[in-house]
Amino acid sequence: MKIVTWNINGVKARLETALAWLTHNPADVVCLQEIKTVDEGFPALEFQGLGYNVATHGQKGFNGVALLSKTPLEDVQRGLPGDENDAHARYMEATVMGGKEAVRIGCLYLPNGNPLGTGKFTYKLAWMRRLEDHARKLLADEMPLVLAGDYNVIPTPEDAKRPGAWRGDALFQPESRAAYRRLIHLGLTDGVRACHPEPGLYTFWDYQAGAFQKDDGIRIDHLLLSPQAADRLTGAGIAKEARAMEKPSDHTPAWVELALG
Repeated sequence: MKIVTWNINGVKARLETALAWLTHNPADVVCLQEIKTVDEGFPALEFQGLGYNVATHGQKGFNGVALLSKTPLEDVQRGLPGDENDAHARYMEATVMGGKEAVRIGCLYLPNGNPLGTGKFTYKLAWMRRLEDHARKLLADEMPLVLAGDYNVIPTPEDAKRPGAWRGDALFQPESRAAYRRLIHLGLTDGVRACHPEPGLYTFWDYQAGAFQKDDGIRIDHLLLSPQAADRLTGAGIAKEARAMEKPSDHTPAWVELALG
């Protein structure tokens, strides 16, 4: 099973790019973030034309996540538990079958948190605590689990071309990185890092100042695997070529492959 995560930065604006990339890089499950549309506006028919079942948790103008799967999406749940007043569409999960094995997939778009010193950073850290609580409950089920998405966290200095440039950013604050480590310490494995420990791996390049041409990137899109999923990990990577396509997102897809029975 190949599982892809991709912050699409507006699914309508990137639709042709997404369809073209998925046509040449077929995946079993695709987690999309920042779809920037309500559910009714999501171009489901176009993705269904590639053989995907589609579930969305949309929001007008910003945020929004979607799950695409070549097999039916079962037990779909929308929203991250822990705050009934949180109206942001940032999380959904579902179960998919890989052969005879079931895998739980969580698709997340973690808050950015900027600017520092505001309620946005407080919201980011609170959201991460809720994610930690929810991940702990999911892990207790002992089902293969993949939590994939735009985490808006640069985990280590090796995950940025110029780490010093991010020291005043919410993505690289000690509190953000500590919250990410707490997730890892629950027993989760960073799928890409497990296969590629080398530096120079990035998933985001700003549109400004020729960042992509200079490879001035950061790695903030992650696929975290439960022990049961990590045991089945056979490969992972970052599809840098998608960032060079026409009308690209500022993020590029990252992926893992699991050997399922």
